[in-house]
Amino acid sequence: MKLEVVRPGFGCTVQDLGRPGHAALGVGRSGAADRASFRLANRLVGNPAGAAALEVTLGGLVLRASAVTTVAVTGALCPVSPGGMNAPMTLWPGDELALGTASAGLRCYVAVRGGIDVPPVLGSWSTDTLGKLGPPPLAAGMLLPVGTPGAFPVADLAPRAALPAAPVLRVTPGPRRDWFASPDRLLSTVYTVSPDSDRVGIRLVGPPLSRTRHDELPSEACVPGSLQVPPSGRPILFHADSPTTGGYPVIAVVEEEDLDLAAQLRPGQTLSFRPAS
Repeated sequence: MKLEVVRPGFGCTVQDLGRPGHAALGVGRSGAADRASFRLANRLVGNPAGAAALEVTLGGLVLRASAVTTVAVTGALCPVSPGGMNAPMTLWPGDELALGTASAGLRCYVAVRGGIDVPPVLGSWSTDTLGKLGPPPLAAGMLLPVGTPGAFPVADLAPRAALPAAPVLRVTPGPRRDWFASPDRLLSTVYTVSPDSDRVGIRLVGPPLSRTRHDELPSEACVPGSLQVPPSGRPILFHADSPTTGGYPVIAVVEEEDLDLAAQLRPGQTLSFRPAS
């Protein structure tokens, strides 16, 4: 069983739940940006939670099946043919799965029963766009091998809550909070997502955060969710493909669960922060 990439869409990559545990080598976690949507797609087709699937930015992907298989699409709201979102569907030999342009959210996930069976790198099938590890981004004409199917899926529908128009992300204080003149200004500001954002980091536009210390900071460990503040004073939210170290002060860290919401933020969308309880 193989899936042929008829049209790759934009920024379509193979992802799983990442390759944690290699930060000492300078290798980030990577993996699906919206892990909840990724897990749901795999559950709908009867796969283990971490089976390799496809992450698609804004839709536009077209796949052709070579044999009978079951697929599911979750994440950003987009038209899907045949079938629809958040439910398993059957593709017959020669059938095409087509994703339109997402109307809400940014990233869709396409799981196929058996998982995408590409060679793993450091124990993971995920594509790390910063570290250039894992399989290459999808291209037209590429053939994606599919693994051996496991148990047949038992869920036939899994509706998801609507994506918030202006999400509020929970944060805990960062290690360099005391480097800023008014660190609580982060919590009272409504930020806008810059078009200059990707899987590495989400750049935020808003009033700059002024610093009380201007000396150089030696590079220190960073994790997905770190809100690093460069000299511009405008935060960058590190995400799935974030570096393992950074040289700018981290004012706060977004809660792990809220990174799924952050993964669906589109350029021009607004967001704000509140303290984690």
